[in-house]
Amino acid sequence: MCTEQELLDFMRETAYKPLTYQELEKHFGIEDAVGFKEFLRLLTEMEQDGKILLTRTNRYGVPERMNLLRGRIQAHPKGFAFLIPDDKEHQDLYIHANDMKGTMNGDIVLARATSKNEQGKMEGEIVRIVKRAVTQVVGVFHNHESYGFIVPDDKRINKDIFVRGEGFMGAVTGQKVVAKIITYPEGRTAAEGEIIEILGHKDDPGVDILSIIRKHGLPESFSADVMAEAEAAPDSISDDEIVRQGRRDLRDKVIVTIDGEDAKDLDDAVNVERLPNGNFLLGVHIADVSYYVREKSKLDEEAYNRGCSVYLVDRVIPMLPHRLSNGICSLNPQVDRLTMSCEMEFEPGTMKQVRHDVFTSVIRTKERMTYTNVRKILNEEDPEVTERYADLVDNFKLMREVAMALRDLRMRRGAIDFEFQESKVIVDEQGKAVDIIKRERSIAEQIIEEFMLVANETVAEHFHWLKVPFIYRIHEEPSAEKLMTFMQFAGNFGYAVRGKGNTVHPRALQTLLEEIHGTKEETVLSTMMLRSMKQAKYDAEPLGHFGLAAEYYSHFTSPIRRYPDLAIHRVMREVLENGGVLPPNRVDSLASRMPDIALQSSERERLAVDAERDTEKLKKAEFMLDKIGEEFTGMINGVTSFGMFIELENTVEGLIRLSDLTDDYYHFHELHMALIGERTSKIYRIGDEAKIRVARVNMSDHTIDFEMVDMKSRSGSRVSFVDARGPGGFDRKRKKRAAGGRFAGVGASGERGGRGGSGGGKSSQGDRGGRGDGKASQGVRGAKSGAAGGKGGVSKNNMVNRGAPENQGNEDKFVRVAAPEEVQTGERSPKRKGNGAGSSGRAGVESNGSASGGERAGAAPARRGKLDMWGLPRSGNYPKDADDGMDGGGKSQNARKGGSGGNGRSASRPPKPFTKAEASVPKSSGDKPSRRKKPKE
Repeated sequence: MCTEQELLDFMRETAYKPLTYQELEKHFGIEDAVGFKEFLRLLTEMEQDGKILLTRTNRYGVPERMNLLRGRIQAHPKGFAFLIPDDKEHQDLYIHANDMKGTMNGDIVLARATSKNEQGKMEGEIVRIVKRAVTQVVGVFHNHESYGFIVPDDKRINKDIFVRGEGFMGAVTGQKVVAKIITYPEGRTAAEGEIIEILGHKDDPGVDILSIIRKHGLPESFSADVMAEAEAAPDSISDDEIVRQGRRDLRDKVIVTIDGEDAKDLDDAVNVERLPNGNFLLGVHIADVSYYVREKSKLDEEAYNRGCSVYLVDRVIPMLPHRLSNGICSLNPQVDRLTMSCEMEFEPGTMKQVRHDVFTSVIRTKERMTYTNVRKILNEEDPEVTERYADLVDNFKLMREVAMALRDLRMRRGAIDFEFQESKVIVDEQGKAVDIIKRERSIAEQIIEEFMLVANETVAEHFHWLKVPFIYRIHEEPSAEKLMTFMQFAGNFGYAVRGKGNTVHPRALQTLLEEIHGTKEETVLSTMMLRSMKQAKYDAEPLGHFGLAAEYYSHFTSPIRRYPDLAIHRVMREVLENGGVLPPNRVDSLASRMPDIALQSSERERLAVDAERDTEKLKKAEFMLDKIGEEFTGMINGVTSFGMFIELENTVEGLIRLSDLTDDYYHFHELHMALIGERTSKIYRIGDEAKIRVARVNMSDHTIDFEMVDMKSRSGSRVSFVDARGPGGFDRKRKKRAAGGRFAGVGASGERGGRGGSGGGKSSQGDRGGRGDGKASQGVRGAKSGAAGGKGGVSKNNMVNRGAPENQGNEDKFVRVAAPEEVQTGERSPKRKGNGAGSSGRAGVESNGSASGGERAGAAPARRGKLDMWGLPRSGNYPKDADDGMDGGGKSQNARKGGSGGNGRSASRPPKPFTKAEASVPKSSGDKPSRRKKPKE
């Protein structure tokens, strides 16, 4: 019987031509009926998963040989998306909003590359949806009597979910609900769903965090089967059991745990000794969770599905039940615990590792230490604490000596050490944010960090040379393009990053960090360096860790909260119990599973990080809610074509939009990551200090808007608001202005929009929107491409009319850029994903279109109520295809020529306004659009 991998390898051979199942059966020598049945099942499963294709002549082949790519869709709130191919060697594929064909974020699809843009980036279209990722949606429900709509919390789902009257389940307007998707979007027809759970009103305490938990599909509880297995675990360890397992007894050693004050799952303990020969002996002891969580058990399956523990602002969603994570698996003080140990001996001075040993053990920790108390002991801050742990003081001083020596060695070999401030949001009993405190990275945290790093490296290299299946933590080198961008950026400040060809050793980057330490450009360059990096992930092959300058690295130290650690513990114990080898059949079994475990663990880790960031953003926005109008001093930590991100001292981040910089026209220079005033030559760039005022807090998107204190506000007639949807709530009726048919704040004089509104904005002269990835050669003042529905793009240089003082009073004549309702989700992704381009790359460039620049296509204008974003009466003259703004579809609105460009001419006859509800209600199969008959001549 052939395996899936063997079948794929055969079909990928150059000489392979598509074969029928009979021909494949003959090639692989399958003769018995059972084998034939299994082979057909394998072919069917692979075909359904999109890994192989069945042609019209019933022959099988792989997608790449048929000019197709299989991969996962990464959607953007503005409607476009990127295909992240399964083939890591292939570059990402840009998918225009018109070519999405009803796909949603996370879907597995087959796509075809159709063209290359001017920058050499591939563009494509969806051919087939292989697997749906989104089956449930969380959002705010709005009742329209016979039907309703759910506005999704996930902005990447850019169209509302239609709900028929019989699917309400008693929900009322304003409640947060969970809906199961019944039919997926197709063309202009909205997705349809039915409500399966009502979480509560969106303003009720606790509903906000619960919504995020449901949005990311995080499990809140364990099944009865899982809990039964957890309850069966023993409370203590007998001596007979220790002897039977042949574990090394370390209970007489001085071993301690050092964790945060609120930690309950203690999975690592350490000890340090000075040997008679003068060398240091470091022991790292990790809870042997694999002994209690057996392979293929219910506990193991649950841990695999969860991937890791998730640490939200007000709660922890554990990977394992508390019975294990806080009980028998936790290294609590003064009790016997089973562990996996790694002992390492180092020469003082050079810190060369002269020997190491990995073995199963049993320990009994002496004390449960906290970071705070260890810091007080080592810095001699508190005599009382020092007296209390007098017998351990010398031990901690030796730990500091060893840890700092290990850090120096790591820095010398070229590891990169970023020092960014982290924070913790403090909430009260009701879950409301009451304070934000900075997380301190003291000597105590550094000790544990260095000990865990060296143990992870040692274990990874040890088992690599044993040639056993393993899971490694890898961090690939930055792409040559991003590296060159960063090196050019550093060159603007007079710093040269040394490298050979298109590669740079991490030591060169660490050297640069040391050179800029303490300078005013330190924040700028370190931030840009971080953005040029790739994300670390798990892999079955040891591809190295660029950031740590390590050839071998794994995660071995946290099996209570990370599944990859648990998986390799299982391999380690099996190898140790079998004398350093594994049976051949076991090697094959583990080798086939490791890539899948690595992929699953990487995906679950990213999901956990997203959920943690969402709750943190939510609570930070809530914390700033009662501070609207207050002034703070912050630092610019991001500059884009649509504004600047400012970080305050308490790590709260907000956006100053270009539309709120009223003293000049500002050009965005990507290479310098700066906004430069056209008339005043005023420069804003990363690292500059800024005095700001809190202008708006949007609790719908968890975003905060700032404005410069010394800037004349354009929002004098505007009321600061909390909800992006404005006072009109979900009113979908649009009223016309008394003035003639002009658009309030959208469009430009006599120019027409192209196709780039969905986030492209690749216009060649700024007056026509392109399809590109956020690039443009020249911007035109006035942002002529800004059209309703996002037909035009934002030019890269962004010479947008920001309403200089001499133009105030004629605001209706200027294009309105970056409405307060715009989401910031995509714009910040470059910082997280290492995209040094700032506003280009996957995040795209902010579109000026009133629909695609907002939350969702066609929906944003309807939700803002009777006033527009400037506090003026809203116009009723919306283009006929406003609902398609996110898709970028339809022709440009020639009727809008001269509409709001300030040339005194009104638009042609305005199209009949319609509500999004009418446009989005799914039609029954019997409904046919009426056609106007052509008059006889």
